[in-house]
Amino acid sequence: MPDYETILYEKQRKGVLITLNRPEVLNAISLEMQAELRQAFAEADDDPEVRAVVLTGAGRAFSAGYDIGAGRPLVWPYGLPEDANAAEHINYQRDRDRSENDCMLQIWEMSTPVIAAVNGWCLAGASWYALACHMTYASDQAVFGQPEVRMGDDTNFFWILNAGYKHALRYALTGDHIDAQEALRIGLINDVVPHDDLLETCFKIVDRIALVAPETVKINLQVATRGLYMMGLRNALLLNNELKAMAHLSRSLDFFKPLDEAQRRGGLREFLKLRDGPFQPEPFGPRSKPRES
Repeated sequence: MPDYETILYEKQRKGVLITLNRPEVLNAISLEMQAELRQAFAEADDDPEVRAVVLTGAGRAFSAGYDIGAGRPLVWPYGLPEDANAAEHINYQRDRDRSENDCMLQIWEMSTPVIAAVNGWCLAGASWYALACHMTYASDQAVFGQPEVRMGDDTNFFWILNAGYKHALRYALTGDHIDAQEALRIGLINDVVPHDDLLETCFKIVDRIALVAPETVKINLQVATRGLYMMGLRNALLLNNELKAMAHLSRSLDFFKPLDEAQRRGGLREFLKLRDGPFQPEPFGPRSKPRES
């Protein structure tokens, strides 16, 4: 079994628990973590002893999304990375976005069911991973959201697939937070369970899946996933990927330059304060209430 640096891979019962393991940065998804996830999903899918996968996060988050702390300085008025022209940046962004999309498609196309166990914060790109899983269960402490749209970034079609376009747009156009009960109401998740019962709930489903012949499980999984492909899901996700690069170029001078200046001045904390401050109180989750003094 490979030695993983950013995830944990633990076979148990009739399945495997894959844990995003960068709790010091709320399990932010780095390029290394993304590569290790792809390897881990392939390993699980090739193992006949693994009847289902449970994906969760260490600490108080499933994941805060893709790591936004790194990157070259931006040059204004166009907001392009230093020493890059528009064509180079679009090409770089398309290649990077394609690798992100490929990881989600890998989950969706697996012959082994994948269950997301969302234990806390599940934001931005991490929410896409959770929704690309075949089933999604959330702790009563879970919070979903796509705050990246507030900084010139895209939503993902998996939100529309699960919630329907009206509910999905309500949150995709604002980046607002959603608590577990709202996520259940609009169809993002299967159920909300007490925080301490989350993993046991998911592994009870693994146990029940293991009572069915693996060949039957694989076929019935394909009935759902390939059927949605026939209805156009794959094309929608590929188009999403192409438009994603355009979304990154929508970082206008008026909206994004102050955020960039805040990050240079005070780091990520200052950046997030300026980005999310005008949206608080959030409609759901911990940020919907005044902070305790």
